Formats: sequence, structure tokens, C-alpha cells
Amino acid sequence: MANKITDMSKIRKAIKFYCNGKSKLFISKYLSLSRNTVKKYISLFEVLGLSFEIINEKTDAELELLFSHTTVESISPKLQILYDFFPKMERELKKVGVTIQHMWEQYIALNLNGYRSLQFGYHYKTWSKRVNPVMHMNHKAGDKMYVDYAGKTLSIIDKDTGEIKEVQFFVAILGASQYTYAEASMSQQKEDFVTSVENAMHFFEGTPAAIVPDNLKSAVIKSSRFEPTINETLADLAEHYQTTILPARAYKPRDKSLVEGAVKILYRRIYVNLKETKFFSLEELNQQIWDLLDGITTKFVTNFVSHCVYVSLCVS
Repeated sequence: MANKITDMSKIRKAIKFYCNGKSKLFISKYLSLSRNTVKKYISLFEVLGLSFEIINEKTDAELELLFSHTTVESISPKLQILYDFFPKMERELKKVGVTIQHMWEQYIALNLNGYRSLQFGYHYKTWSKRVNPVMHMNHKAGDKMYVDYAGKTLSIIDKDTGEIKEVQFFVAILGASQYTYAEASMSQQKEDFVTSVENAMHFFEGTPAAIVPDNLKSAVIKSSRFEPTINETLADLAEHYQTTILPARAYKPRDKSLVEGAVKILYRRIYVNLKETKFFSLEELNQQIWDLLDGITTKFVTNFVSHCVYVSLCVS
């Protein structure tokens, strides 16, 4: 008989009880879990070396994936000290300017006989993959359109005053084909944002099943893991085009990795060609962006078709 899938909400409670000093026998009886199941997940929790707060932040799916990739094994006291250091290190690495080398220097100062920097980096990479598992996403054609703004702005010059005005760089990408659209707009305000989203759909000549924006105010009034509050203007656009809005989760960059990857490509292939040119209107700037984008798109389509022909020949 196949093993029954354990309810991760119960495992979350079991770990909480354990961290609060409850015995494994108490946890087993209170949650109606077998003692072996309680022992197994508490052992896995100890091997991971994470705090309950970090465990509690993960969804049930992430938690199940995390535990399924973790094995209980005998580790040396030296390696256990290293694992105990990693949760703090992971928090510190989110701060500006903090590097793995900097954290190794802190570690080795406290543990003179500890691991050298190369081994330290290797063990951290292994540990990080285990506690932050990545699930491969399969994108269906026409399923999602990811939208975002690039971090770097562009600029136009006012003909009358000579004033240089910063403008925003909007990017949209289709999940399955990675077909990309870009344009400049005057701001990230909801009116400009909704116009850019609509322009992207006209460019793609179709409406996706869902639009995935970042948690910017033009799209999401209040972010939430379960029921984010969508900006009314964007919600009206979605209703008009019979699509839906699925905001990326806050502080989850992997949710929008496709569009961030597209932004990096556009930085290299469009920004480089624009930085030495002066533009005196938004229309003029956008025309140049679209001309450059057309060259990228032509190359993409050629490569995509060649790949499909190659796969077809291999299959046949």
C-alpha cells in the first residue's frame, strides 16, 4: 500500500510544539500522528537547522518539497556547527554589501579550525538548495503574460525648456514562448500602467488567461498571499478582456524570473543602443525601442523555428 501523504499543517504544528518544549509523545497524541512520523519530521527539522519562523513562512507545498529533499544522516560536529551558522548567514546576505566571503570571515573568526572558504561556499550552496527548493514551472501557450518595469529609467528632452525628463521602461513577456514587448511611458501610475498592459496585448494580438504583475501600487493596492486587492482600473481592464490578474507573491523573485530575465536581455540589446541618442518625445523614443525590439524578435523567431524543426527531426 502506498504511503499516505502527511498533512503539512500538522507537521508545522508538531514543529511549533517541539520548539515550545513539548515531548514527542505529547505531540503524537495531540495531533493524532504516529510517533515515528513525529520523530521523522523533527529529525529532519533539526538537520535543516532552521528556526520555526522560517519554517512557518513557507507554504505547505514548499514545506513538503523541503522535507522530501532532506535526509537524516549522521554528520560531524564540525559540519553541524557550520549548518547552525547558515540560517543567520542567509538573513545577513539579504543586506546590502554583505557577501559570502564576508560571512566566511565571520565564521572562521569564531571557528579557527573551521572549513576553508571554498568548502564553506560549497556547503552553503548545498544547504541553500535544500532549504530553498526550486520547483520547475511548465508554461502553457497563452496561459500567462508577465509584466514589470525595469529598474533603470530612460529619458527624453523637453523641446521648449531643454529639461531632461525620466521615463519608465515597461516590459511584458509571454510565459511559454518568451515573446517580449517593451515600451517607454511617462510614469508607473495606474493610467500609464494599464495603457502599457493593453498595448502589450495588442502587440501579442491576443489575451492571456492571466496577467502576472509585480506588487506595484498601480496593480495591487494591498498584497496578500491568498487574496490580494487589485487596483480597480486594472481589474476593470481584466474584466473587459475576460482575463484575470494573478500578482506575483511579495518577496518571491522567482515568481517573476521570466520578466526579470527579459529585462536583462533588453538592457544589453536596447539600452546600449539608446544611451548615446537624444530623444525629444515619447513617441520618438518608443519608435526606436520598437525598431530594436523588432530585430530581437526576428532573431528569436528564427531560433525558435530552428529549434522546433530540430526537435521534430529528432522525434521522427
